Amino acid sequence: MPKNRLGVPGEPVPRGKRPVVAGESRDGPRAGEIGAEPAGGGPGTGGEPAPGTSAADGPGKGERVPRGKRPLGVAEWGGDRPGVGTASGAPMAGGGPAAGAPGAGGVAVAAPPVLLRHLPPPKSAVVPMPPAVLPAAGLAGTAAALVLPVDRPGIGWLLSGLAVAAGVVVADRRSRDGEPSAFTWRNAAWTGLALALLAMGTVRASGWLFALCVLAAVVAGSLAVVGARTVNSVLHDMFALPVQALLALPWVGRGVGRFAARRDGVARRIALAVLAAAALVGVFVPLLASADAAFAAVVDALVPDLSVATLVRWCAVFAVVMAVVAGACYFLAAPPRRASGDRPHRTGYGLEWTVPLVVLILVFGVFVGVRLVVLFGGTEYVLRTSNLTSAEYARGGFWQLCAVTVLTLAIVAAALRWAPDATKADRLRQRVLLGTLSALSLVLVGSALSRMWTYQEAYGFTVLRLLVEVCELWFGGLFVLVLAALVRLRPAWLPRAAVATAAGALLVLAVLDPERLIADANLDRAAAGKPLDHRYLAGFSADVVPAVSARLPEPLRTCVLRQVLAAGTADGWPAWNLSRSTARDVPLAPAAACG
Repeated sequence: MPKNRLGVPGEPVPRGKRPVVAGESRDGPRAGEIGAEPAGGGPGTGGEPAPGTSAADGPGKGERVPRGKRPLGVAEWGGDRPGVGTASGAPMAGGGPAAGAPGAGGVAVAAPPVLLRHLPPPKSAVVPMPPAVLPAAGLAGTAAALVLPVDRPGIGWLLSGLAVAAGVVVADRRSRDGEPSAFTWRNAAWTGLALALLAMGTVRASGWLFALCVLAAVVAGSLAVVGARTVNSVLHDMFALPVQALLALPWVGRGVGRFAARRDGVARRIALAVLAAAALVGVFVPLLASADAAFAAVVDALVPDLSVATLVRWCAVFAVVMAVVAGACYFLAAPPRRASGDRPHRTGYGLEWTVPLVVLILVFGVFVGVRLVVLFGGTEYVLRTSNLTSAEYARGGFWQLCAVTVLTLAIVAAALRWAPDATKADRLRQRVLLGTLSALSLVLVGSALSRMWTYQEAYGFTVLRLLVEVCELWFGGLFVLVLAALVRLRPAWLPRAAVATAAGALLVLAVLDPERLIADANLDRAAAGKPLDHRYLAGFSADVVPAVSARLPEPLRTCVLRQVLAAGTADGWPAWNLSRSTARDVPLAPAAACG
């Protein structure tokens, strides 16, 4: 209740008066308040402004504030008005509100624009470089530059992969300072898969096959460095190694700069030692080679022709491999957060997913029923009802079935990712619908494979047709993995399992020697009286030499083998390859006229 001038509650306050605030004397404001007399007396009494001030600086003691105005804050008398309180906007003594706070009565200060805000420093400037990174990367780059045959498959690819793996493992372990290593059985499994793919360059001479193996080895190597799942997508993790190699370039530059600026002069001593060793080798090796023919033969076999192209290739390989090792160490020095094993359940209406999936299942069911009628009716039924030949019927449906398989995989992946699964009914609906769709899709995969096999028997076997068959088999394997994931509805492992099965399928294909399989199949067709495209066989690599040498009659045998071996040049020891080495030992008949 308001008090009157005497402080008696319940009585009305006279007109023109104001109530006495608790703690305020009847003579005026307390010391420290706006308009109060300074402690210890002094000027400013009687309504006169203090010396050196003006009336605009603030009301004095006993001076009335005009109606509609407010007294200036203490900090506002000097013209600085961040808010009520001190000049810096901090809360006033006694617990007053801070500047910008609700109800403070001050002016809110706007945040700086986005472009003017301070950006966090890059990772390369924050993460320190362990001392073992530069030596490991340099040694791996040097080894790869000396042994990697960039223009053909060879044993040097496997040796370079071993150098990269050893450099990353050694640098990581020496950087841990007794802490446990970040590598687990997952890293070891992916590393083994990558090295096995690179090892195919030792036994297979096919260029297109080994190019696919190198690409798959890069993906497997990236997942070997990443290890367990991270918060990033699987696509990011698949190419983490080349991406980190590019991002690590500033990191490597700073590390090289700090190493060169060391006061102990270790960089200068290392450079002098390398130059002295190179000078000694350059002087004594030619002298000894000219003195002994056997030693000269060894030198010629080990040391390539030192041309400008060779030096450029060495520098390029050294830079790339060093960046790859440094990028792996850069990732391991500050890895991203690991993905959580617990996935929150998704809520929502299941109608948006149920109706489309049921309709798709019905369509697939009708198609499978028609295929069963065709299966029991035989080829004659197909030719009679479609007015097509068997090969035309097969060719006209394979690619469409492949497209249907890919689209179905995308729909299943989307349902596993976004369909609601919060309740038991949601999870049961997912298992039934996606399980039925995956089982029917396996029938589609089988139908596509049978069509491609019929088409190849009619028109012959080629690399492209074999690859699409392998892809279709891989699609079938993915549907089997989906059925396995539906048991517990935990599909987080599916993306990496799909990558592993793809790399494994490529490895199995390389072990089976696809070019020799194609040559044997076409030679079987020729033995059955069908035409043989020998020009297509002549375009293969040395992998087909055993099959062609054993099964083709002369003079066609010699004509095909000469074309296969015509492009082959002598291999140095880093480019040694089993297929090319074996093919050179095959005897050839005298030159004959080849059409």
